[in-house]
Amino acid sequence: MARIAVDLLGGDHAPAVVVDGALRACQADPALQLLLVGPPEAADALLRALDPAEHHRVSTIAAPAGPAEPDPAAPNRGNDHPAGPSNRADSARRDNRADSAGRDDRGGGGDRADRAVGHTLRPDRAVSRAARPGQELSRVESGVRTAVLAVAQGFADAVVSAGNTGATVTSAALGLGRWPGVRRPALAAVLPTVAGRLVLLDVGSSVDPDEQTLAVHARLGAAYAAVVHGLAAPRVGLLTIGTERGKGDRLRRAVPGMLAALDLPAGGRYCGLVEGSDVVTGAAADVVVTDGFTGNVLLKGLETAYALIRPPGRDVPPRAAILLGVGGTVVVCHGAATGEDIAAGIGLAAGLHRRAAVPVIADLIQFPVGHPGPAAHEDPRGGS
Repeated sequence: MARIAVDLLGGDHAPAVVVDGALRACQADPALQLLLVGPPEAADALLRALDPAEHHRVSTIAAPAGPAEPDPAAPNRGNDHPAGPSNRADSARRDNRADSAGRDDRGGGGDRADRAVGHTLRPDRAVSRAARPGQELSRVESGVRTAVLAVAQGFADAVVSAGNTGATVTSAALGLGRWPGVRRPALAAVLPTVAGRLVLLDVGSSVDPDEQTLAVHARLGAAYAAVVHGLAAPRVGLLTIGTERGKGDRLRRAVPGMLAALDLPAGGRYCGLVEGSDVVTGAAADVVVTDGFTGNVLLKGLETAYALIRPPGRDVPPRAAILLGVGGTVVVCHGAATGEDIAAGIGLAAGLHRRAAVPVIADLIQFPVGHPGPAAHEDPRGGS
């Protein structure tokens, strides 16, 4: 079972496209349970299209129009208490229990999504602090924050949103905590290449990173490639405008020495500078690191080209990114996502949860040497 919190209000064409994607995902995966966060009437539309016998798989939370009032008794899940490996492991064990306390078993059915669990969520000061003093959260912003809160409190196993990237990253960092040593989480996308699959990061979380941020992202990317794609000693390259020494801007000239000396997880190694053409062929690197501005432009350009001329091979990765560096599974879809894209993002989140990929990646980041790595994983070949 996988319980996915879906932000109904995220995306350019929400909630209709999100409802369509959620329905597709639910029909494709009989072991999937959805927690729909947003307007109850949008959830009603999904239930009307779903077989009545499947209504028990859908619950709802109505996203508030503003931030929750702080609760002095609520735990602070913000940056002062980052999620350590032991906490992540405990969370994974708790989330994998099919009959966890977070499941809403008050019964369901009927034509209305009345299996709401919103009133059981505890206010969280870290999530509430995400708005500036005196600033009210819009209903759209509060949707993803509420979805993150559902994961933090055990009602869901993962979050999927096509909403504002900044709001999603901030909500996840504050609500789920960041891994030790990760100041800026990274959005990692998987691209099809002639040689297989390639991890590109960052694709929108950190548009103006420093050298240390790129070094951390290199470690995150290597761990993801090892755990999810089953790669031994993944090759990590730095995207720039040429492979000759000294090419690129100040950041690109300063980082190579740091990456070359970096202790990468899972036996990963820095393979040097790569160009945009190397991202398409996949021959030079398994992981490509860049800033979020360049990565986002490259990602959207390639995805458009692939859609027009068909990508190499039949196994096309979902048009979604996984947020690495926070204490939970968070998948971000494009704002212009279609129903098919939303369904693929939900499927990605469910697959990552079922394989406990995020806790394993977190452990590789924390303990890069002597860790059993992907060889100890149940499905080392990857595929998400």
